[in-house]
Amino acid sequence: MYGYYLTFFEGWLLSQDQHLTVEEIDEETIRSFRLYLSHTYKNKYKGSISRQTQNYFLIALRSFLKFLIKQKVKVMTPEMIELGKQKEREIKFLSTEELHRIFDSVDISEEPGLRDRAILEVLFSTGLRVSELAALNKEDINIDRGEFSVLGKGRKLRIVFLSGHAKTRLKDYLEKRSDPYSALFIRYSGPKPEEGLTPEKMRLSVRSIERLVDKYRKLAGIVKHFSPHALRHSFATDLLEQGADLRSVQEMLGHKNVSTTQVYTHVTNPRLREIHQKFHSGNK
Repeated sequence: MYGYYLTFFEGWLLSQDQHLTVEEIDEETIRSFRLYLSHTYKNKYKGSISRQTQNYFLIALRSFLKFLIKQKVKVMTPEMIELGKQKEREIKFLSTEELHRIFDSVDISEEPGLRDRAILEVLFSTGLRVSELAALNKEDINIDRGEFSVLGKGRKLRIVFLSGHAKTRLKDYLEKRSDPYSALFIRYSGPKPEEGLTPEKMRLSVRSIERLVDKYRKLAGIVKHFSPHALRHSFATDLLEQGADLRSVQEMLGHKNVSTTQVYTHVTNPRLREIHQKFHSGNK
């Protein structure tokens, strides 16, 4: 993605007929680029881009400048590129009742349904990102121990844990499998390896997991839209509501900084309501 952002910046420079060396990029160049992102640029699929997305371009430029400085190239100071202020991130998570509805909406009488139920249970039990889940192989999982390691963002290794429900559903699914494929979750439609594809192509893709989560959202009659990431948010929310400490949840999520994990605390502190009801004069 950094390559995309930097190539985009280079293309913008050329469209402005600016043939600059990296040493010539200055505050005025960055200011003009920011104005272009916020007022002019339109993504052909999504239209205007959010403040957060605009910041991704600027973060990539910062990293590029830091790299150049390490290479002894005299460029502008990365810190001179300020990021735009963002509104507080909205967290979408599922209530206990919604989780039960989406789990119960899966028909587990056939192998694909067993797979789908296992996916939903594992996502909620471990807090895995969808890309981490899709990359898992059967040999990575120790169902009996109920724990395994996963390589997350920044190639950071962490331990995640399977709940009793997740272990049961995963066992049910794998016991039905009789194929030779190494991927933990495989697809059941589309071309097969005997048609010229490699066995690795049988691995269920991130996009397919996103589609199946949306499928069961609809079957469960849940109106609000959410991605598989909502199950990761639900995992963190559930732990904090049950009394887990923030540092432990940070470690299980694989967050580098606890500040990233703190986004959950405003929705998961049941004590705040109790304190408000007890002490606010309007409740007396």
